[in-house]
Amino acid sequence: MQQIRQRAQAADRPDDSLTLVYDDRKRSRLRTRSDAGLELAVVLPRGSVLRHGDLLRGDDGRVFQVRAAAESVSEASTGDPLLLARAAYHLGNRHVPLQIEAGRLRYQHDHVLDKLARELGLRVCERRCAFEPEGGAYSHASAPHPHHDHNHDHEHSHGHDHEHSHDHSHDHSHGHDHGHHH
Repeated sequence: MQQIRQRAQAADRPDDSLTLVYDDRKRSRLRTRSDAGLELAVVLPRGSVLRHGDLLRGDDGRVFQVRAAAESVSEASTGDPLLLARAAYHLGNRHVPLQIEAGRLRYQHDHVLDKLARELGLRVCERRCAFEPEGGAYSHASAPHPHHDHNHDHEHSHGHDHEHSHDHSHDHSHGHDHGHHH
């Protein structure tokens, strides 16, 4: 089994490719097959996320180009930029990886999130396409390739379980006025 432990240089010519869905591209340990059928064990530093077009070098020197596989995604769209920003805020508040494009957001298909997006006023449809969510806010600082970001998943604790929704109702009547005073 071919081991892949490092990224290749942008100038390297690929010998084979590796087509993976997003959930596999964000794993630092993965057993899979290349597109030509070669058995691979990907062993990258913890927190590594592979992006479409990234190059990896196998222990035998072979170079593999990463391809984002088509997968089931929801596409929420609107012509209203403010509405799109509100939807991105609410989905991001739930730690949902988002692909943000002009007039639309994509996320891994989820009927609960589809309902939320529709309630916010967006049109939602399910599609099969490559999913390339935004990199993390600080990913540019350590990205090995300056031409694009690398999202880094970090395990961290906020003292609560992330399996629940962050959609909590809040009573904002604290007995004081939130208006602007001049």
